[in-house]
Amino acid sequence: MSAFFVVQSFTRGDRGGLRPDIPVQAQNTNHARRMAERLAQSKALVVAFTREGDATTGEFGEAMLIAALGDVPDEVREMPAAS
Repeated sequence: MSAFFVVQSFTRGDRGGLRPDIPVQAQNTNHARRMAERLAQSKALVVAFTREGDATTGEFGEAMLIAALGDVPDEVREMPAAS
């Protein structure tokens, strides 16, 4: 199992909804946090998280929240925090 660090940003759509952008892989927790802070300056929502898993089998554990910035929905706020 390996740790994966992901930053997912969202753009506000024409009708006010959020559209996911292409997720970006980060190198570690600090890199994910810095990337999220930078993207939050121009995006409606940015979520940085980590997951343990195996990319070859597609099996992943629960996502752990590193940072959430912008219009954060309740389900994101309720994610377990990464240590």
